[in-house]
Amino acid sequence: MAAIVAAHDKPEFIINVKETGKVLLVDYSDLNNLKTTEIGAARFLHDGGWDSTKRYFLVAANQSNKIAVVDTKEGKLAALIDVGKIPHPGRGANFVHPKYGPVWATGHLGDETIAVIGTDPVNHKEHAWKVVQTVNGQGGGNLFIKTHPKSSNLWVDTPLNPDPKISQSIAVFDLNDLDKGPEVLPLGEWAVVGEGAKRFSHPEYNLAGDEVWFSVWSAKNQESAIVVVDDKTRKLKAVIKNSRLITPTGKFNVYNTQHDIY
Repeated sequence: MAAIVAAHDKPEFIINVKETGKVLLVDYSDLNNLKTTEIGAARFLHDGGWDSTKRYFLVAANQSNKIAVVDTKEGKLAALIDVGKIPHPGRGANFVHPKYGPVWATGHLGDETIAVIGTDPVNHKEHAWKVVQTVNGQGGGNLFIKTHPKSSNLWVDTPLNPDPKISQSIAVFDLNDLDKGPEVLPLGEWAVVGEGAKRFSHPEYNLAGDEVWFSVWSAKNQESAIVVVDDKTRKLKAVIKNSRLITPTGKFNVYNTQHDIY
């Protein structure tokens, strides 16, 4: 299993069975008589996230270079979308594009692109389940991409890029003008953690949507940290260090996670 999420409107789990390329919809309204719907998607399924309406679940089929869209209301596959090389969205990023309406975005492990996908089959039918825009980030090696309903920023990490200048920094885009490219912030320099890989990963917003928290990976015998950036000014706000922070990775705001805010 690669991922499991709960539907918002009914007692149902959505489960990605990685190697099979299949998505299972499990109705648990009767725990003694579970009902399972099997949906064929593509291999190998990995992370995914909801669209803004919480009806459609978009999941990366990373070795097929596709995003599978599951319509959880109808219980069927809505689309298979060709994207870049090895998509890895985490939960992805939802925002309203100035031209294409509601969209969801993913970065890629295997190339520098960010794919922006239309997600509104009602009011923007001509753009739904299509890559409406592709922009270039710093490089390949992206793991997580994130924004917030109160923000006009899109944050893209690249911790698995072989170039330390790229893996130790963060690209941030203006959602109102993705074409102008990203501003690159040297978070590795800001963290001041000494020697080590200092790979920056997993942007996560606070509840208010005005701070973004980043994990600084280094080896278990080297110093790591959490770096907090002001979302509006894009300036350093705090560096959190502690001996218990050993190669930190995912960290989650409880409210945002419960309500699938991304």
